[in-house]
Amino acid sequence: MSVLSPEQSQRFATDGYLVLPSFVESGTCERMRAVIQEQLASGDGPVEYEADVAYPGSPASLTDEGGRTVRRLLKAHGRSPLFAAWFDDARMAEALGQLLDGPVVQARAHHNCVMTKQPRFSSDTGWHQDVRYWSFTKPELISTWLALGTETPENGGLKVLPGTHRMKFEPERYDAKLFLRPELPENAALMDGAKYVRLSPGDVLLFHARLFHAASRNHTTDTKYSVVATYRRTDNQPVTGSRSARD
Repeated sequence: MSVLSPEQSQRFATDGYLVLPSFVESGTCERMRAVIQEQLASGDGPVEYEADVAYPGSPASLTDEGGRTVRRLLKAHGRSPLFAAWFDDARMAEALGQLLDGPVVQARAHHNCVMTKQPRFSSDTGWHQDVRYWSFTKPELISTWLALGTETPENGGLKVLPGTHRMKFEPERYDAKLFLRPELPENAALMDGAKYVRLSPGDVLLFHARLFHAASRNHTTDTKYSVVATYRRTDNQPVTGSRSARD
């Protein structure tokens, strides 16, 4: 039986994103949160710090106050059997296979991570497409975003520009880091159509790698945890020599 209804598949095709409510049961979410908190406390495994990205709101350097605020726990698939089981979940693979029209596999070179948006030293992420991270024969990839807690505009939840995965953009609409330039009238008009994606624990957001999305910093006192992965069709091969080829 198909995981997604025809209506859900059509919604994704039109909007470039889809929320699957209560897709992961609460006990699994709680166990994942416990593992994340243990690993943050121990410092185990590779991480990305807020200071590494130099986004608005992040500390200027690792030696500044809050400079060691963790932004991502990297290489999540190998960090815990809980994460590996989720990334290899058969229902999720079936749903993604419906949307990409073929069998899928996780692309682990990037977005194989846990996002930990923390209070005080988190940052603003501008409007961007995740396809900038990938080098595959076709830019047809889908990311899964599992919320382990409530995600709202106040704690840095994602916002999206529906339908932008179907649009083409001239190079001059991007800045040097491939964010949309907000000072351009055509970009500002596009941003007026932003939609916030509000999530509850266990909800999963699916979004296309060409969908523009952004997020503010965390303005609450509680850390927000999200488990993130990206998938491609098995026949969508990485460009030789690229980072995507180093899964």
